[in-house]
Amino acid sequence: MTKPKDLPRGGELSLPLHARRWAVVLAAGDGQRLRSIACSASGRPVPKQFWSPDGDTTMLERTLTRAGRLVPLERIAAVVAEQHRQWWSPMLQRALLPENIVAQPRNCGTAAGILLPLLHIADHDPNARVAILPSDHGVMDEWTLLTALEEAFAAVEARPERLVLLGMPGKVADAGYGWITPVASSAPLRAIRGFVEKPTYRAARRLLGQGALISSFMLVADMMALLALYQRTVPELWAAFSHYRNEGKSGSLSALYATLPSCDFSHDLLTPAVDSLDVLTVLPCGWCDLGTPERVQQYRLAIAASPRADTLGARQKRGEAGTYVLSVAADRDGGAADLTCRSPKMCTKSTLGQFL
Repeated sequence: MTKPKDLPRGGELSLPLHARRWAVVLAAGDGQRLRSIACSASGRPVPKQFWSPDGDTTMLERTLTRAGRLVPLERIAAVVAEQHRQWWSPMLQRALLPENIVAQPRNCGTAAGILLPLLHIADHDPNARVAILPSDHGVMDEWTLLTALEEAFAAVEARPERLVLLGMPGKVADAGYGWITPVASSAPLRAIRGFVEKPTYRAARRLLGQGALISSFMLVADMMALLALYQRTVPELWAAFSHYRNEGKSGSLSALYATLPSCDFSHDLLTPAVDSLDVLTVLPCGWCDLGTPERVQQYRLAIAASPRADTLGARQKRGEAGTYVLSVAADRDGGAADLTCRSPKMCTKSTLGQFL
């Protein structure tokens, strides 16, 4: 595997694999499409990640909880926007270590928004394995999603040169999503043939019929592989950040961002690197990207129809290719009992202990 240049190789190589897992929570977006409904109690528009679609906890708080069930608190980093400080500061100062709150001075696209926290983590652990978690998702069944993320970590630890994306089975032909076309196979983990970003409705119907998956924008990757991908696909962006880091971060982050090209993580990094990507099919978990008012309404209706929505109450089976049985009774506050697990690879005590 090619290692990115200009990156120090520190850290204890003897650390167990689980001790190298990190999560990056993406919370720097503006959420323009939800401005008509994402409002505070006083009616003031709020960026969607700081808003609660169900009147309970905010989308960011739910994502932080999800991250905390995967990795310890000290290995969660969040990228936020400086102009949103009034919303994220009181929330994140209580939830995360201050040094793991990474604020962007301006929006230069999703590629920069992900690279900034990655380099922060690389300074602490260049050999990290990282889960990227957007903070605008609704999930009815957290356990199934968390189990898929654990599977993705295990896949990356087995083959660190591969990036693993989480793909969601579609129920309807939604032209507003990006779609992943995997190779033909019955296995849950497959190589990716290509991407189709926001197709026409007719094309979305065809993709759905062909077994394509909705891109959730969640992924798990080895730090070295991910940074090598940046160096290879967006060299100008990588060079700008590398110069900033090599100068000891003596310059201002605002000055750096003023020079950055705008790059999209999906289009500019993932699409050219399709030969290095796998997709893991997530079992049905009531996932939804809450990016439009229509999807928010659908999510609210689904919650109203499901008394056990958004709990750790899932019981799922993969089948012969990767069988596991997970059963946990949980309430909305995460209290759990009656846990059973059968899979020596996926369900170690150290793994399951993070969920309880």
